Amino acid sequence: MGTLREDIDEGARWVGSAMRSSGYRADGSAASLAEVDRFLREHTAGGQARADGLLAEQFGWRMFCLGSYVGEVLRTSVGGEWETDDTDPEGELTVALRLPDGTVVWPVLRVLSRVSDGEEAGIAAYGAVLGAVPEPSRRRTWLRRR
Repeated sequence: MGTLREDIDEGARWVGSAMRSSGYRADGSAASLAEVDRFLREHTAGGQARADGLLAEQFGWRMFCLGSYVGEVLRTSVGGEWETDDTDPEGELTVALRLPDGTVVWPVLRVLSRVSDGEEAGIAAYGAVLGAVPEPSRRRTWLRRR
């Protein structure tokens, strides 16, 4: 593992690829945030990973990757800059995205909230409130391996 910023890039690309290989439309678009909701609906229950689901193993890493994916969708849809602290022992949880209007969001924590709180903490609605409006789909360049 590298810096948190490098891990965000790697995690977002990895989970996008993993979701696509499992039949989800994870193309990096704002519309794909609904696919994150669907993925979480199908692989979690009662605030936990389903024992037979794709989150049953490496839950923490996969939550970080999903949060990184959500953050990258927001960053490329509405703009913003990642804020990380490689010295923070909880840095994977507290990575933040500062949007152009100064709003700070924590995508990994939001994904964890979606798992624990269910549909009421929906990822697609979160993106829409922040300005990530679905548009015609095209694969985002950040999803390509560098």
